[in-house]
Amino acid sequence: MSKKAFKCGLAFALLLSAPLLQAQATAEPPKPHVTVPARDIRYVVFHRPGPNWQADKSLFEQPGLQDHIAHYRQLLAAGKLALGGPHLDEQAGGMMIPAAGLSEQEIRAFAMDDPAVKSGLLRVEIRPWLIGMRP
Repeated sequence: MSKKAFKCGLAFALLLSAPLLQAQATAEPPKPHVTVPARDIRYVVFHRPGPNWQADKSLFEQPGLQDHIAHYRQLLAAGKLALGGPHLDEQAGGMMIPAAGLSEQEIRAFAMDDPAVKSGLLRVEIRPWLIGMRP
């Protein structure tokens, strides 16, 4: 093969491979494998005054409130309650944030077994909450 034929063949091969080389040069480098954490969904329990709430009494004077607190202290003692407490505005009520990993069924059964819910002192609502921000 002559030098001229070799140079033409080389030029032709480079010409054909130029788009491939350009695509490789502009492609993003491979990303390292990143483990995506599982979503932390909690079933938050919201309480609000029920039909037997006495508007003329403060939060801590409500008959049956101590039974409600004792009920949720059981969940706390079992390591299944992250946070809980009353709202301090005129709407009253409160909320309980269960620990991670508890099912909606478990939280719902526990919340419905609350003596203050059974007596009508409190109404309960359970809502799924995705923790999207944390330190």
